[in-house]
Amino acid sequence: MAEDHALIYPVLPPHMSSQRQIEHRFRPFSAKMEENGLAPLVIDAFRHYYGLLVRGETGMITSGDINPVREGEVADVEKLTGLTEAGQKALEKLVVIKLNGGLGTSMGLSRTKSLLEVRNGLSFLDIISRQILSCRRKHGVWFPLVFMNSFNTESDTLEAIAPYDDLPTEGIPLSFLQHRFPKVFQDGLIPAAWPKDADLEWNPPGHGDIYTALVTSGMLEKLLDAGIHYAFISNSDNLGAVIDETILGYFAENALPFVIEVADRTEADSKGGHLARLKNGRLTLREIAQCPEDEMEEFQDIRLYRYFNTNTLWVNLLALKALLDTRHNVIHLPMIRNPKTVDPKDDSSPPVYQLETAMGSAISVFDGATAIRVPRTRFAPVKKCEDLLALWSDCYVLTEDYDVIQNPGRSLGPLVIALDSTYYKKIDQLKARLPHGAPSLLDCLSLEVQGDVVFGKGVVVRGKVVIANRSDSQRAIADGTVIEKDLVLT
Repeated sequence: MAEDHALIYPVLPPHMSSQRQIEHRFRPFSAKMEENGLAPLVIDAFRHYYGLLVRGETGMITSGDINPVREGEVADVEKLTGLTEAGQKALEKLVVIKLNGGLGTSMGLSRTKSLLEVRNGLSFLDIISRQILSCRRKHGVWFPLVFMNSFNTESDTLEAIAPYDDLPTEGIPLSFLQHRFPKVFQDGLIPAAWPKDADLEWNPPGHGDIYTALVTSGMLEKLLDAGIHYAFISNSDNLGAVIDETILGYFAENALPFVIEVADRTEADSKGGHLARLKNGRLTLREIAQCPEDEMEEFQDIRLYRYFNTNTLWVNLLALKALLDTRHNVIHLPMIRNPKTVDPKDDSSPPVYQLETAMGSAISVFDGATAIRVPRTRFAPVKKCEDLLALWSDCYVLTEDYDVIQNPGRSLGPLVIALDSTYYKKIDQLKARLPHGAPSLLDCLSLEVQGDVVFGKGVVVRGKVVIANRSDSQRAIADGTVIEKDLVLT
């Protein structure tokens, strides 16, 4: 696409070098970022990615750049033994960092996504806070919990966790803020301007921003000064990402700089990012936005690329500090060029590029970085209403330590849910059609709902079931109904 844009770049004197041309084009971005109070480090990071964009870099990773990672090439936590004690000892040097910048707009939310109720009237933030407090009491170690928030989620988050007055630890703030990048108009590669809503001129820079944000916020320095050497980082909407003493022990005992948790890909994960090995032997991650269109079928081959990224990391903060010191506090990660419209809700608004990075892609930057295979139970994110329905159901239980785990009474494989997006895409729509809570799905393998259906009280679904409302109006399933085969409502 860069070739097309080259036709409308401003004409510059021929003696200007390519780099000088880029600097010339970057000035409006630099001025905009400075006016909005972004730190010089953030501007430098964006300058790097903008330079790649102008040079025609797409961020694509082709099959010729990588090799698949075979079974046995990475450690398997289910085969590791004798590391629990080492993990418990390392808790004294651990910080838990939760990525918490999202609003959940795809689910119809306008507030912090982690405020969503998950189990027993508790939100993600409630459960995370109680997990941490329980783990501290269990081991007698008061390790810190920190949230990486966005400007949109900071106040909501701090207000929600305020009742947990035992949560803060001395000298370590409960949060730090991620930055933001200016969107780039595809037409001319100039700063996006959208007077209707100036906030839409900016995008989150992806969770790869965490390394820069740790520096600019002073959080990295505070953690190291407090003797904290290990960071356990995960998404706040993934309640499966809890402290595991075996993984922590493996990480600490082997003095590893960086470990990413990966799990076996299934058909449901075929479009998610996968683990691969670069030709230089280092591991890397490839997201679907980094895959050329003509290689998409191979990208989705779960037997070839067998491991997917859970977006849960273990990072040695001393190794991170050493790496940052050699790179002027900026880690240049593989760029993700994300084509969007400036107003994501208006397909007719001008097309833009959002320049982003993924924190897991730092696996290719750290010397000695590796991955560890973990069970599927450590990956239970909530991205859609289907995920939330599963968590609300009796497929999961909340333990006394506030871990959300699969119900021990469930003997089936992963639950597959497909809801009609016309009626169930938004959280308010889902709640309205489940006035008595989720149906029993303990013995359900898959549930598909077509059309507008309201579930009565005590409904039980078993096996593989399709519920279809063929009429033009809403239909209800009566209280106490047991559904063991496809059901058509007319």
